[in-house]
Amino acid sequence: MNCTKYKILFFDLDGTLLNSQKCISDITAQSILRCKEKGIRIAVCTSRCESNSLAFIEKINPDIIISSGGALVKIGNQYIFRHEFDSKETKAILQQIRTLIGDDCEIAIDTANANYWNYKINPNTTQQNWGDSVYTDFSDFDEPALKICAEILDDGKASEFFDCFSDYDCVRFSDGKWYKITKKNITKENAIRDVVSYYGYDLDEVISFGDDFADIGMLKMSGLGVAMGNSLHEVKESADVIIGTNDENGIALFLNQYIL
Repeated sequence: MNCTKYKILFFDLDGTLLNSQKCISDITAQSILRCKEKGIRIAVCTSRCESNSLAFIEKINPDIIISSGGALVKIGNQYIFRHEFDSKETKAILQQIRTLIGDDCEIAIDTANANYWNYKINPNTTQQNWGDSVYTDFSDFDEPALKICAEILDDGKASEFFDCFSDYDCVRFSDGKWYKITKKNITKENAIRDVVSYYGYDLDEVISFGDDFADIGMLKMSGLGVAMGNSLHEVKESADVIIGTNDENGIALFLNQYIL
């Protein structure tokens, strides 16, 4: 495998760059930093909001952060793309979700500054390194949203959800039964296209790493799509290469063998 042509690496976070303890292992961080020293640009491409992601990625100080599933793109200290529902649209979607799923449906919303969640159980009581979320019941929520997520336990309701929001970009996360909504065509892969165009690169010069449904598009699109060993079957089927798991330093071993 000739990996000398690649100029930029895109890493999903949960299940990919982060191990089960929700951190980047030292060996993985060291390998990524060595890639940076070689002049390869490093990008994080996550469904988390930016503010929730920052504490997890300090070790690697990425050149690019794509957050909220592609709705917000930051290069260095500059936001180059921002795609959000205005406050009126956000309220309408909240009402549609509650009408469809029920008033007690758990919902999470990313804004440019925070992640809001009407959680029934504080996630940090069960997983202390989950990241920061602001509790709200959304009764007076009046902010633009980059991404809106809902937990849907009933598969029939999930099917209705996709039908109801067919004018938006919807995808399921495999970690529980959570479904996300962003504006139409706002996806990780389209955000990567924007970044690649910004630098004047070709998609053939990109390697992407992922593990979940939301990563399939970017793995298929990239010059080299790399699935983690812990990936969903559908993700592995979409990748060019399958490496070790996120708990086996799969990324570090791949980078050391083929890039470094």
